[in-house]
Amino acid sequence: MYDIIIIGSGPAGLTAAIYANRARLQAIVLEKDYLGSGQIAVSEQVDNYPGLPGIDGYTLGEKFREHAEQMGAVLENAEVSRIEKNGKTFTVFCKDGKTLQSRSILCAVGTSYRRLDVKGSTLPGVSYCATCDGAFYKGKTVAVVGGGDTALGDAIYLSHIAEKVYVIHRRDTFRANQSLQEAVKRTANIELVLQAVPTAVLGEERVTGLEILQNGKPSTLQVNGVFVAIGSIPNTSFLQGICELDASGYLIAGETGVTTTPGIFAAGDVRTTPLRQVVTAVADGANCVQSIEQYLMETSG
Repeated sequence: MYDIIIIGSGPAGLTAAIYANRARLQAIVLEKDYLGSGQIAVSEQVDNYPGLPGIDGYTLGEKFREHAEQMGAVLENAEVSRIEKNGKTFTVFCKDGKTLQSRSILCAVGTSYRRLDVKGSTLPGVSYCATCDGAFYKGKTVAVVGGGDTALGDAIYLSHIAEKVYVIHRRDTFRANQSLQEAVKRTANIELVLQAVPTAVLGEERVTGLEILQNGKPSTLQVNGVFVAIGSIPNTSFLQGICELDASGYLIAGETGVTTTPGIFAAGDVRTTPLRQVVTAVADGANCVQSIEQYLMETSG
């Protein structure tokens, strides 16, 4: 019987593991991806984590993981399929048939990429990770779909590799932070295609073009690759019926991590929050363990 099962090994989950071990709680971290450290691992550069300016996301994630392991954190590769509550305890069922029991649950499962839902979107050449696949497009032409921090960051990264980068955005203004917007506008080989939406990805064996609708007029861009950064979907399907979710599927919880189900807590990108950053995720992990300590004291005996 664990005191806490932490589901997810991103910044929130690993920070929670550090704090749980400092609190001498019996804890285990379940991670869907072997040796994973969350979506931060695919970020080319992290400029806003205090004390480590310019670090790449993979290295930062590895530092979190190493710290957690040095503190005695136990991590196990397992994907959770469902959770059952039995009185004051929980049973976690994993897809490999394993079951674990705990007095509390911390959900730090993060989000997954929102997929582009148009004809041809499954063609080779459609990617959701610029840092993973950008190297294949040296000297070629690519499109980035989206208008947030990830999209503009991807466009800047790809501009150093590709000959031409189109940024396709459905509005005439961006959600991304101002510094990224300014950097994109300064980059000569990035072209903004605003008030436009993709309608089809063209190609037979690989991507050869992207059909768009801009201001009501159809046109085609000749591109070799399409990078999609149109938001995220919370990984909460296994929690439906257990905790209250908002209309978008995020766990309803404040900074304390307390959800609508006593004993289940939420940290990081998976919870309702106006800002989803590494620094807020690690703060969530710490806050949640404090909330869990209080919960365990109140429910002991």
